[in-house]
Amino acid sequence: MSLKTGVLYLIPNVIAEGSQHATIPNQVIDAVKPIRFFLAEDVRTARRYFSSLKIFEAIEALDFKILNKETKAADLPALMKPLFEGHNVGVVSESGCPGVADPGALAVQYAHQKKIKVVPLVGPSSILLALMASGLNGQQFAFHGYLPIDAKEVTAKIKELEKESASRKQTQLFIETPFRNSTLLNNLVKTLKPTTLLCLAMDLTSSNEQIITKPIADWIKEPINTTKVNTLFLFLAQ
Repeated sequence: MSLKTGVLYLIPNVIAEGSQHATIPNQVIDAVKPIRFFLAEDVRTARRYFSSLKIFEAIEALDFKILNKETKAADLPALMKPLFEGHNVGVVSESGCPGVADPGALAVQYAHQKKIKVVPLVGPSSILLALMASGLNGQQFAFHGYLPIDAKEVTAKIKELEKESASRKQTQLFIETPFRNSTLLNNLVKTLKPTTLLCLAMDLTSSNEQIITKPIADWIKEPINTTKVNTLFLFLAQ
């Protein structure tokens, strides 16, 4: 007689260091406590995160396997094996919610193919938090990840996204590595129309959180330093 398959839990992580008690609900704590098998982008980060939650007697007793952008579909049967042995498995993102701009989607897709129950747990998502607080269109939006680095390519992409934003009334969201934030902001200010609304959502859920939305014309007059600050960029053509 075969064992009942386990459940795949999608476990949110903090998006600002030290914010776990303010942003991780008790529902997550209760769901994670019995789990012993985890898939994580970075094992060290995952161990540190679970240690901060103070719900396990010994982190060393937990089984962590790596699920990241290098993971292939062929790797999934071995990674998901505990599910078929009746154990629940947790997927934890490096930051925010698994499966949203995150390689955890690979495990979720596999689970659906194998008719394994998937349970998403509530937690902080920088994309949704930024959109909520931006004042831009939350009915029609798109997340584009990273824009091109090359100057000509990024200018062309910004113009393309602004045109799409105008025609669809669509909010455009994207991110950049913190040390390149200033370059991207300069490109946005130089390329977008003066009336286009630009939002910068910085250091979300941290004590330094700042969320500012204003037209490009005002960004030109009132620049801001975004160097080394975790930032989401959003704009909506007017």
